[in-house]
Amino acid sequence: MAGVTVSPFPTPSLSRDLQNETSMPTLIHSLVGQKSSVLSLAATDQYIFSGSQAEDILVWNKDTFTLKATLSGHEGAVMALEVAKEKEWLFSSSGDSTVRVWSTKTLKPLYVLKPYLEDGAGDIFSLAWLPSMQTIFIGCQNTSLQWFSFSNDAPSQAESVTSTDVAPSSSSGTSTPLSSSYTRQAHKFFDSYPRFERRPADLNARNGTPRPTGRGTPDSGHSEDVPPSMQLNIPSINVIDPAHFGYIYCMTLLTGTGDGITRLATGSGDEGIKLWKCLPGGPEFEHEFTFDRGAILSIVAKGDTIYAGCQDGYVKVVDLETKTLIRTIIVEEGVDILSISLLNSDMFTCAANGCVKRWSSSFDCIASWRGHSGIALSSIVTQRGQGFYLVTGGNDSSIKIWDILPSSRTVSQELQSSPCFGPTAADVLTHALSKFVAIPSVSSEPSRKEDCRQTAIWLRKCLGQLGAHTSLLPTGEGNNPLVLATFQGTLGGHRKPRVLFYGHYDVISAPPHGWNSDPFTVTGKNGYLYGRGVTDNKGPILAVACAAADLLSRRALGLDLVMLIEGEEECGSIGFGDAVRKHKDAIGEVDAILVSNSTWITDDRPCITYGLRGVVHCNIEVRSIDYTQPDLDQHFLQIASQLPDLHSGIEGGGVVEPMVDMVKLLASLTDNQNKVLIPQFYDTVREQTEKEKDLYGLLSEITHKPASSLAARWREPSLTIHTIEISGPKNATVIPGSVKAQVSLRIVPDQDLQTIIDALTEYLRSAYQTFQSPNKIQITVDHSADWWLGSLDDPWFKALENAVKEEWGEEPLRIREGGSIPSVPWLEKEFGCHALHLPMGQGSDQAHLPNERISLINLNKGKSVVERFLTKTADEQFLTHLRNAN
Repeated sequence: MAGVTVSPFPTPSLSRDLQNETSMPTLIHSLVGQKSSVLSLAATDQYIFSGSQAEDILVWNKDTFTLKATLSGHEGAVMALEVAKEKEWLFSSSGDSTVRVWSTKTLKPLYVLKPYLEDGAGDIFSLAWLPSMQTIFIGCQNTSLQWFSFSNDAPSQAESVTSTDVAPSSSSGTSTPLSSSYTRQAHKFFDSYPRFERRPADLNARNGTPRPTGRGTPDSGHSEDVPPSMQLNIPSINVIDPAHFGYIYCMTLLTGTGDGITRLATGSGDEGIKLWKCLPGGPEFEHEFTFDRGAILSIVAKGDTIYAGCQDGYVKVVDLETKTLIRTIIVEEGVDILSISLLNSDMFTCAANGCVKRWSSSFDCIASWRGHSGIALSSIVTQRGQGFYLVTGGNDSSIKIWDILPSSRTVSQELQSSPCFGPTAADVLTHALSKFVAIPSVSSEPSRKEDCRQTAIWLRKCLGQLGAHTSLLPTGEGNNPLVLATFQGTLGGHRKPRVLFYGHYDVISAPPHGWNSDPFTVTGKNGYLYGRGVTDNKGPILAVACAAADLLSRRALGLDLVMLIEGEEECGSIGFGDAVRKHKDAIGEVDAILVSNSTWITDDRPCITYGLRGVVHCNIEVRSIDYTQPDLDQHFLQIASQLPDLHSGIEGGGVVEPMVDMVKLLASLTDNQNKVLIPQFYDTVREQTEKEKDLYGLLSEITHKPASSLAARWREPSLTIHTIEISGPKNATVIPGSVKAQVSLRIVPDQDLQTIIDALTEYLRSAYQTFQSPNKIQITVDHSADWWLGSLDDPWFKALENAVKEEWGEEPLRIREGGSIPSVPWLEKEFGCHALHLPMGQGSDQAHLPNERISLINLNKGKSVVERFLTKTADEQFLTHLRNAN
């Protein structure tokens, strides 16, 4: 479409688009009664009620969809409607600071209820009726929560309302006269106006101007003002002021909880939800949920779960029993969620862009459509016969009636037999992974710097939707940020353990040659998912996050899981250490570190990694100079080193060539048996124990590789020459003026990292001096990482090993890795606790190579292993054992 910019990045929401023609609702009818916004909706078996900006309540017949009556009486926009089904009452609240009560049978007025302080309460945005206590709760603009209890002697049928009827007793409210020409007076704050103009700023406040009479007849639904005896005031004792630090926009009741206590949830402009116990003496504050996503504009509840629509386009899902945030649904960023409705376990959201969406119990979007040409302001779900209607209202002056089916009938039989029907936790994991991989977060390529930043932003939102508290931590100018996410476990009688999971969202480059599919599009084939990063390290990151989210949703997460995900691991973890130290308070205390950034030794036996080699990366450069001028100062030597390359036919034999120096120097590093010749290099290498020898023997039988080969790769140090680069055009006639080489050492227990670095640089300089070459040498160590060895007797290791055994049904192999992960030993030392390494991928996963892949079985079982591990380590018996071990 012309003029529409499509973002190159996938939507950050984890909710999958599972739309199908059969899941879309059918528009049954459109209702237009006035040229006015539809702010509120309610329904009974017979009628649909709509509250308008134009101060009236329109009553629509459900059978014929015709306008039955217009209920007039309010002097401001009708903000909220609430049905008391057992009393056949309709409550309506307005910008005129009143609540009116109507009979849903006769459509006649019953009461006018005025809040404490009357106009001082401002607009009344929300209502909730509690049948068991015969109480109406109201949420006010002045931030107060008020309530009124109707006694049993109050008439419940319109036919019984006469001028001699007695209003509720003074214990609940008091009766006050109200003339038939009453209009709301200007309020000194809400209706302030410039004194010199002497006119109201709020045109809806008539400020004493009598309302026009004769707006209708009883037949058309116009209601005369109620008798003075039925005009009620809320007493001061029925007020909590302030209940919030913002307008109370919405409220809902939670019934059927485990303790039998009904609760009221209120949402406010202060970005929070408060829970109140509904007690005979009035609401009692119980708990507050605070968010940072703008005002809470809509709220519904089912059982112990609260769904709150926020100003920024998010829906927060919180659990009443554990008092935790269990999910964040990104409906549409930056677009207010003005109304939410529920049908069984499905949720409907109405947004300020007119879009209506349906969400399944697993928070997948199963239908999305343009509900209104303007803003979708209100919605309800109401039953009609054996079916259901979704009724929506907008500022386009229309009410839309949508025919919707319960979840079990929203999809065809074909879809029910499809693998994607009935989404599970595994579906969420693979769906999220497809979005994660789609962003090419290659940290080594400057052109991908923004992709890396967008990946961090996406991951933060993803983990937030799964229930974590998230933030981005800077790592220095030009570096990719850290993602910090904390899944907070349920409260218990003991201090909760805290496990830190470390991973990285950056990936190695993916040149297209050699790939059978797009590297940045997850492609499924024969039980594997292919794509750059699926196994290193995006798949394991999401597996761990989904494990925590599932435990959290089942109220079974008994510890805190802190996820620390960096974006520079493939470039040496630039800025990682400084950032962690700077934000250590935000990370908090840590009892154990979990890593999942490697693969099994084979394809068919689960493993646990308990050792990593360290690494020292060294750059060497040899540069030629004009040695015929021995008295050159240092400045001129630097200039001379940049002289052009020479022609071998002209200068060959007349100069000392840098390439010859470099070759001789590199050759001096090892002998004919590939032993490193650096003095004392092997002196501190830990001896191999008999237990290790037995382990290598077992692994040799499984892998069909010599035990000596495994030991050489995992527990013995090594030296590698990676590259040699030359200046010049790189043809056979040129003597390069500069030659560069990259060399690395892999170190093992108990070699000291700094000692090895010093020994390497000193050896290179000493060896070069023996050449007596006039050329200059430069040696730099740009990256290093220490070795790591886990503790096999540690209770945390045993818990992880048992979790793997239970999930896979066999003992995991204990393996080591020849590679290095700099952050693992560093984190272990920094937080003073043991690290654990759980490889999820198979040996054939092709990490860093074309066609990188991960098995679906491994990915899902890896998630299950983490669930088992987190459950075990939060168990009281484990914690007791841990305390005894320490």
